[in-house]
Amino acid sequence: MTLHIRRDVAVPLILLAMLMAGALAIPMLASSDPRTMGDVVGQRFLPPMTTDSQGVFHSLGTDRFGRDILARTMLAARISLVIGVLGSLLAGGVGIALGALAAWHGGLIDRFLMGIADALLAIPRLILLLVCAALWRPSTFTVVAVLVATGWMAVARLVRAEVLGIRARPFVEAAAALGATRPRILWRHVLPNALGPAIVAITLGVGGAILLESGLSFLGLGVQPPQPSWGNMIADGRDAIVIAPWVALAPGLALIVTVVASTLLGDALRDRLAGEAPDTLRDRA
Repeated sequence: MTLHIRRDVAVPLILLAMLMAGALAIPMLASSDPRTMGDVVGQRFLPPMTTDSQGVFHSLGTDRFGRDILARTMLAARISLVIGVLGSLLAGGVGIALGALAAWHGGLIDRFLMGIADALLAIPRLILLLVCAALWRPSTFTVVAVLVATGWMAVARLVRAEVLGIRARPFVEAAAALGATRPRILWRHVLPNALGPAIVAITLGVGGAILLESGLSFLGLGVQPPQPSWGNMIADGRDAIVIAPWVALAPGLALIVTVVASTLLGDALRDRLAGEAPDTLRDRA
């Protein structure tokens, strides 16, 4: 059987796969630990495509401490990808659970959960991120927790709307007539049909989560040195943007490519799910 992948899905998948492969392989193949200082005098701000005095080739140059930019960018990709994917998945999971619970039970539970979601949605997410990051000690765990706490509301609203529409369909009444319990109807029949928009929102949220994490790290409220992150690498290179623009340019381009690829993948999934008929989705449940 021939596996056919649409071009709009294949291109972002290839970009993300190449980035993940580089994030796994390049730091392990580096001649030195990208987190430790090198020869500050002899290797400081070497331009791209340069070989240092020890014969080590630096394709993207070095920073102010003589550290290889390519190795640090790929090591930072591990942190940014893990935080972005984990933060988006956990936020989506919380949103799916709360949205389904609110729509299925209705009444006071629905008003309470959606009231909290509406109140949080009324506040700009960046403000919430800055407040939460300032309250707790900056770390990778703090960034993930903050992304989850501030990112579940939109998914919850989407899932709630889908569940409210699906629960009135005939196959739900048929399942209840056959003796299925309410929790089983929700988790076995209703929720699988309501996950389409949530999956798209979670995929689109990966790029946003990576961008927000980089913003927090840029401000010193996210991942802390010597652990590299695209945000703190850009912050380290802003003072040398005139004499050594590659220090900030390399992580900035990696951030742009990752966010664009995640967005394109989310758009492709949305278009594909929008082209599927509701009966097809129901048959898959």
